[in-house]
Amino acid sequence: MNTVALSPTTLPRFSAASSLTFPRKLPAFKSSFIPPFLGFLNNSPKLNPRLPRKPPSFVVRAARTESNRVSLGFRAPDFELLEPLTGKTWTLEDFEAYPALLVMFICNHCPFVIHLKKSIVKLTEFYMKKGLAVVAISSNSVVTHPQDGPEFMAEDAKVYGYPFPYLYDETQDVARDFGAVCTPEFLLFKKDGRRPFELVYHGQFDDSRPSNNVPITGRDLSMAIDLVLSCQPVKSVQKPSVGCSIKWHPEVKQ
Repeated sequence: MNTVALSPTTLPRFSAASSLTFPRKLPAFKSSFIPPFLGFLNNSPKLNPRLPRKPPSFVVRAARTESNRVSLGFRAPDFELLEPLTGKTWTLEDFEAYPALLVMFICNHCPFVIHLKKSIVKLTEFYMKKGLAVVAISSNSVVTHPQDGPEFMAEDAKVYGYPFPYLYDETQDVARDFGAVCTPEFLLFKKDGRRPFELVYHGQFDDSRPSNNVPITGRDLSMAIDLVLSCQPVKSVQKPSVGCSIKWHPEVKQ
């Protein structure tokens, strides 16, 4: 049998003691590539005594949510909100001359909104030329989601070329007044003469979702808009919009 002589420098240096010794600090990998257990190990105060034990100071609630809290016939509440892109303040009265108003609750980061952004722009551009008034509102808390703040809203409006004003609901009072609970959420109001705007459609854009491979068509919303602009009644059976819950301001623990 042939043997190969190894010099001491080629032998691996390994001992039982060294095999059981953990590094005092994990390597600085990018967080997206740290295995779940290692991330837990290095970030747990119980397993890493150098980490301070900081109890959470607030509670954040978020979930996949359906729009189903507002009844048809509901009258559009007044509002006064800032448009970060232009610095202009908008109110409900600014849309009084239009026969119909589409109010959309959206935000920057929600994957359900991102999935539809380009199609929302195309649909609204088309119907705004036919006399539809459109406004979008972001009510998400910047405490928990700073990426939805006004400066990023202005940038988002520029990048996607929003043809409608994109307003910032800092207090979240407007979202509550409209009964909005998710993003995206679509509320279509019609106006007969001097009567207030009344809700005729509170449903989905279409059946497409970020992960269901259904093509985006805007079918449900566009059919409702067509009926309203042609002064025809909208069917009362409507599929609710599905999306991320509005990120309400955190509840501070005393």
